[in-house]
Amino acid sequence: MRFTYLFVDVVCVTLPFLFSFHPEIKFNREFKAFFSGNFISGLGFIIWDVIFTEKGIWGFNEEFVVGINVYNLPLEEILFFVCIPFACVFTYRCLNSFFTKGWGGNVEKGITFFFSVSFLLIGLWFWRRTYTATTFISFALVLFLIRFAFRQAWVGNLYRAWLILLFPFFIINGILTGTGLSSPVVWYNNRETMGVRVLTIPAEDFVYGLELVMLTVFFYELFLLFFKGAEAEEKDAIKLIVQQR
Repeated sequence: MRFTYLFVDVVCVTLPFLFSFHPEIKFNREFKAFFSGNFISGLGFIIWDVIFTEKGIWGFNEEFVVGINVYNLPLEEILFFVCIPFACVFTYRCLNSFFTKGWGGNVEKGITFFFSVSFLLIGLWFWRRTYTATTFISFALVLFLIRFAFRQAWVGNLYRAWLILLFPFFIINGILTGTGLSSPVVWYNNRETMGVRVLTIPAEDFVYGLELVMLTVFFYELFLLFFKGAEAEEKDAIKLIVQQR
């Protein structure tokens, strides 16, 4: 039972990692962009996690973890912020490769604006519930800034990927919140949530998960452009040296 959480992390990442080297996918060529972006987004969520664990907003059942802690977080929780984003970005990347027509336009902008306003209002309404308020308000701001301030056109493609990722999300989060187990791997203080659950999963987890993936994709896309630009400059410099010789 102590390996339950670790098992979930490993299962989630194994197939995406192996298929990253498939000649039709070649996601391994973008590892540098992913891990650079994941470091930034993951670090932010780990800090969030540490604070909420200290305050007792959520916690971890020692029965299901190996017992190695980093500060006040189980090792498995740290790995969660690498394994889950990796699997999600891999899925997002594959869908973009095999379905080249993007999902966007005015409909996507309208949906994004609606989500931003709705989540902000929900967060403000439940402002006394720390997990609810923090998650909904922060995601509303992140979503609005990424789509309308930074004008990132991939948001619609991420929605498409998220609709597919919801199926494994139900399984993974279901296990972590206690579905099929004697007690949850991760427990929540119900006084800090709005009390709505889908099976055993708090409604806040759906927004929290999408925010984690969206921020990871945001930094992944930025580093992808940065590294591609650096490679292009390096090739141009090599060509110039060859021509001069």
